[in-house]
Parts: sequence; C-alpha cells; structure tokens
Amino acid sequence: MFLYGAVMEKDEAVTPASPQWQSCSKPLTLPLPRLRGRHCLYIHYEAKALIYVFTPESSPSTSKHEGRCFPDSAEGITSAVRQGATHLWANTIVFSSHPLQTATSLDRHASTLRVVGQPPSLVENFDDKLYLNDQLRTRSGFTMPQSWTVSATDDVQSLARSIPWYPLVGKPIRGRGSHRVKVCQSPAELQDHVKGLLEELPLVMLEELLAGEEATITVMPPSPDRDEYSSMPPITRFNHAEGMRQEMRDPAYADVMRPCEDVARLIMATAPIRFDVRRFYALSGFAIFDINMKPNMTGPGRPGREDQASLTALAATACGWDYPTLLHRILRTASTLETFRSYRSPF
Repeated sequence: MFLYGAVMEKDEAVTPASPQWQSCSKPLTLPLPRLRGRHCLYIHYEAKALIYVFTPESSPSTSKHEGRCFPDSAEGITSAVRQGATHLWANTIVFSSHPLQTATSLDRHASTLRVVGQPPSLVENFDDKLYLNDQLRTRSGFTMPQSWTVSATDDVQSLARSIPWYPLVGKPIRGRGSHRVKVCQSPAELQDHVKGLLEELPLVMLEELLAGEEATITVMPPSPDRDEYSSMPPITRFNHAEGMRQEMRDPAYADVMRPCEDVARLIMATAPIRFDVRRFYALSGFAIFDINMKPNMTGPGRPGREDQASLTALAATACGWDYPTLLHRILRTASTLETFRSYRSPF
C-alpha cells in the first residue's frame, strides 16, 4: 500500500509570537523544527519504501533548507492535501486555535486524513509542567521530585530561606530544553534567579535537584503492530556522553519504564513522547522530572548530518532499527484528523 505524506513546519503567520497559556509562554524553537522536519523528509526519500512525500518544490535541493516542508497555515496544509497527501507529519507547535484543529477546509477529510503528532488540546494542557506533575502526584505509582511554585506576589526571600536543602532547580512552568533553567546552590542564588524569571513570567517552578544518573525514555503509542504503549530502551548519560548502559539488568530501569508507559496511556498520547528521569542518588530508583510532548527526531542520513542522532534515534538503534525504520514505525502510529480534533483531557 502506498502512503502519500507531507511534513508541516511552523508558519510565522500562524504563530507570530510564543503561544500563551494562562499568561505563560513557551519559547519557540525556530529554526530547529524546520531543520528536523526536512531531515525526516530526506530520510523518507532515501528509504525507498512505498511512501511518496509531497513537497512545496518538486525537487528540493539537499543542500538547502527551503522547499521541503509545507507551512502549517490553513493554506499550506490544504495545499498538501490537494496534492494528494494522506498523512501529515505535524513537526510544529500546536495549540487550540491551530489550523489543524480549526481549518474548515479540512473538515471533509477528517475521517481519512491522518496526522503524526499530539492533539492541540493535549499539548496545551500537558506542556504545563506544573499542571501535569500535580495531576500525577495525586495518583499512585508515579515518583516525582518535590516542587514549589512562586509568583510575583510571594515573598521569594522567605521561601528561599525556608527550604531546608540545596541545591534546587528554578525553571519556567512551560519551556523547552534547559532554556532559563538553573541549578541554584544557595538561597541567595535561588532568589536572584527567581526574581529574574518573574520579570518575564507570572509563575516559576522550583524543584528538588535529583543528583543521580539521568536517562531518557521514549514511549511509543499504539499502532497496528502493537495495541499498547511501549517504552524504547532507556538512553543514559555517562562520562558526558549519551548511550546505552551495559547494566540494563538493574531493575530500576524497568521500574521507571512502566510508569512512563502509564503516563502516556493516562494522557492518551497519540505520538511518541520522551521522559527525562533521574535517580535521587547513586543506585536509587528513578523519578520522572520532565515530559516532552514533541521530542527531537533528528537522525543520521542527510548530507552533512550523518553523525546527528536524537535520543529517540539512539534508542531505536538499541531496538535494532535504523533511522528510516524508526520513522516508518512512527508513521504507523498516525491517528485520523477526526480523532486528533476530538481529543479530550482525562482530567
């Protein structure tokens, strides 16, 4: 069976500034999503599978970034569908008013058009680290670091002095990567960092620093090949490098993979999500400290990027999958636009 796909990327006209949720903004990642989307698309070309990838330009150059992805405006998405795309890879920031959710020009395709990505309302709810973490804390089975929130009306100095141990992490409620995240060694350092964040943000999260080994776990959603959420092998950081530990027989890895799958199942994720986990201390169990709804999917293959591999691509290697195989497996998790639009939070 042939699949006809197109990759969507952020259009500045759709989201001219960082989207806002409850006055908290998430910083945009341009130009990185553009590079990643085009990289995925290049690999689809090279895989020689029964997949035809539509592009705005008929023969985009591998040496340029332009011409490979459709903009995620209503016009851009509709253009891809009119050309014959049956699958859309939503390599972009989505939100409740995003054209994938609201464009009436797509209504008649909703039951057949498939989308790789998370539903907009899922992203709006669960990109809020505080909201999702608090929901998980109310349920048994999820180990989380202790945390606090600070607003501009709080006495930051008194709060910083009342916390009995350091270091602590100060970070935005919504964010990407380590942007504006800092490990603070003392109440004075925490106070200065929080005051700086509160000049830009209405709310800041403080979190217990987990001092042990760090790992990332990608969870795949159900597909025609597998009817359950499933963890890929953990990727750990050691000696300042990313890779696979040989000691995977340590039961702590399996013990944290199961709750990661449970979180994905609970929020009904429709695309891969990545969990960042850390041990509290050497040889302890792991705690979940960050959940990424749209993990980086960069992988090797495009000219000039042969040595580039995201954490998820490294995990795929441990599964015995090359990068094209990973992309094809993700493609098989695509849900219909109708399902995408009808998502409702479980909370």
